[in-house]
Amino acid sequence: MTTATEFAPGLVIQNFTAPLKLSDFKLIAFDMDSTLISIECVDEIADAVGRKAEVAAITEAAMRGEITDFKDSLRRRVALLKGVTVADMERVYTERLQINPGAAELIAACQAAGLKVLLVSGGFTYFADRVKERLNIDFARSNLLEIENGALTGQLVDQCWGDICDGAEKRRTLLEVASLLGIEPSQCIAMGDGANDLPMMGAAGLSVAYHAKPKVREQAMVAINEGGLDRLLELFA
Repeated sequence: MTTATEFAPGLVIQNFTAPLKLSDFKLIAFDMDSTLISIECVDEIADAVGRKAEVAAITEAAMRGEITDFKDSLRRRVALLKGVTVADMERVYTERLQINPGAAELIAACQAAGLKVLLVSGGFTYFADRVKERLNIDFARSNLLEIENGALTGQLVDQCWGDICDGAEKRRTLLEVASLLGIEPSQCIAMGDGANDLPMMGAAGLSVAYHAKPKVREQAMVAINEGGLDRLLELFA
């Protein structure tokens, strides 16, 4: 039986005892959209071609776990982005994308304690690579949009590891990076907000839901329901 406890206002823990030692962990993995950053990039890109409502409805259903085939849902959304220009995406980055509160502070604290940082996203490399650089993140994996003549084709580019970074790929990436670092999955923290984050969260030693969908909050060991990402640090001695 799951026993949930409000450790502090807006911070819920279940099935473990706090405080922990941050230095016991060696890797922290973050989802990007609506976790590290404030937006769902695919929805905001779609706004440039007047399709935000249609795309956002698919995104919401996928993140709630109502659409179980993430790959299919992403292909459907990306197809609706055909014609969006690189300039449109640049405006999304400069005008709409914001780093969520506490992200920089949490990452700095983790790195000071000896952890490596992984960004693993069902979103897009155009944004993920910039967020990686901006937050001094060690590793990143995401999806690559196909661009021809300065505009999106409505397709994704296959990469060496496969076609789409979905929930299964997030989990595989977490385990791959852990193996490269010579650490156990139990020494990993995984943070996310949507249903496609659950596979990697389930593989990690500590799973954290950040302002997440109900299904994710229910399954995570920690749920941050109020405040910034750095509230996770309250659990550590």
